[in-house]
Amino acid sequence: MKSITLVTSCFAVAAALAPGHGLLHRSKRLEPRQTARRTYAPHYFAQKIDHFPNATQYEPHTDATFTQRYFFDNSYYKPGGPVYLYIGGETSGENRFSNLDTGIIQILMEATNGLGVILENRYYGKSFPFNTSTTDELRFLTTEQTIADNAYFAQHATFPGVNATLTAPSTPWILYGGSLAGAQTAFSLKVYGGDSGILWGGIASSGTTKAKLTYPEWYQPIQKYGPQDCIGSLHAIIDDIDAIFATQNRTLITQMKDIFGLADLDDRDFAMTIAFPLGGPMNYPTNTWQELNWNPSYNSDDFFLFCSNVTSPASPSSLAIDTALTPYTHHPTPNLGNYATYIRTYLLPLCPSPSLLNTTTCFSTQNATFYALPTNSASRSYLYSTCTESGLYQAAPETGPSLLSRVLDASYTQQWCTWAFPSGSHSSIPSAPDTETYNRYGGYDVLADRLARVDGDQDVWNQICYHTDERAARQTLDSQEAYRNPQLLITGAGHHWDSYGIRDVDAEPLFIREAHRWEIRIVRAWLEEWKQKYGNVTM
Repeated sequence: MKSITLVTSCFAVAAALAPGHGLLHRSKRLEPRQTARRTYAPHYFAQKIDHFPNATQYEPHTDATFTQRYFFDNSYYKPGGPVYLYIGGETSGENRFSNLDTGIIQILMEATNGLGVILENRYYGKSFPFNTSTTDELRFLTTEQTIADNAYFAQHATFPGVNATLTAPSTPWILYGGSLAGAQTAFSLKVYGGDSGILWGGIASSGTTKAKLTYPEWYQPIQKYGPQDCIGSLHAIIDDIDAIFATQNRTLITQMKDIFGLADLDDRDFAMTIAFPLGGPMNYPTNTWQELNWNPSYNSDDFFLFCSNVTSPASPSSLAIDTALTPYTHHPTPNLGNYATYIRTYLLPLCPSPSLLNTTTCFSTQNATFYALPTNSASRSYLYSTCTESGLYQAAPETGPSLLSRVLDASYTQQWCTWAFPSGSHSSIPSAPDTETYNRYGGYDVLADRLARVDGDQDVWNQICYHTDERAARQTLDSQEAYRNPQLLITGAGHHWDSYGIRDVDAEPLFIREAHRWEIRIVRAWLEEWKQKYGNVTM
């Protein structure tokens, strides 16, 4: 019998984690791997903390402003050109530089003589309104405040060194955002767009416009498109793990967890940790299906390397582990040994010391004091929005095969919300996310003039995007709708893959190339419409 060959996995991403936040606190949609060859100087905008002085939820109100960072590129700008506003989303402005340098904003700037600008979202990067993030101080982190930032910035932004006034609505501003920022783009156009609005158009890529409490569908593309020998093995392994959990025999459960070297972890922390190669609920320190990318500069093959190890011919020691649960399940668990060996070999060493495995430095989440620390961070801001509006707790499905242990339900994530955001003097979080507030913009069906929706059919987030299976297949019925309400589902694509570029559209893979050509055509049509109405645009 051949010995198992563990394929080296690319876990360098762990080095990029913010110090002091442990391995677990990289939120699922944060994207630290976006890097650029160029850097851009930060500029600073006095943004209102509170755009809604009459809304009771923001009491006590404030007239103060905070310093919101923005970065721009005028390399392609010619007088009369449009402004492309890249919505920063749930990360720092620096992590979006690639979009100005080689990505979608560079592509559109070059095609239309435009200026590109990244606006860092409130409560991310260095654009925090307060020195800390208590529950009271986070009350201004809402979708409506964030999209109001976009409109207010467009009306008042300046670009040092550019000899022109480029404020909206006298200049066409076109937004682009991916993922959460894609949803914010759609919502911004819904509220502040239109022929008489502030914002002229926008592209929402993988825009997560639907909120709900749990989102087990995150794992569906993996189940559907992943290597089926791997997927089948994982389904069966999880079934057997859950059978052991169902016994409620603590000795037996501890022995099972020890197979993976995680005997001391809380049951649900154990279930999350072994799911990291797939994408653990909310957090994962490794690259997953979501990190697959057509662009080699941003791609990670870690998921396929994980599956290769799970299905590799097993060594005698791994085969012995396959039968470790047999006295209780009454059958062997094929590839359990390979799965456990992978976790022990590639995941556990990310923890700086075995003595820290069961702490928040590594794989434990069971520390209410840690969660309640009000230190400003992207992960805390993202968790707050998750707990208050968007939900989407990654949980096991109620029925059918699962890649995630069924001990992981909504209450697992909700406990983090409860710990992290105790009631303040002026504000408290709801007992469950107020998804109605988020969904009031339209959910799956957000519509606005000149709002383009772009999704990938293999994206883990696609089931809360425009091209969800919850709706009939989207179809464009005539040429007017093709430009007024454009939509595109990219075959074989993942999470906002159209945001990436290589400075040569013609050399891109077929479906990405044609998506970029489509986006150029759409935007040019919008600018031609502007020109017909107002006259002053250069393309």
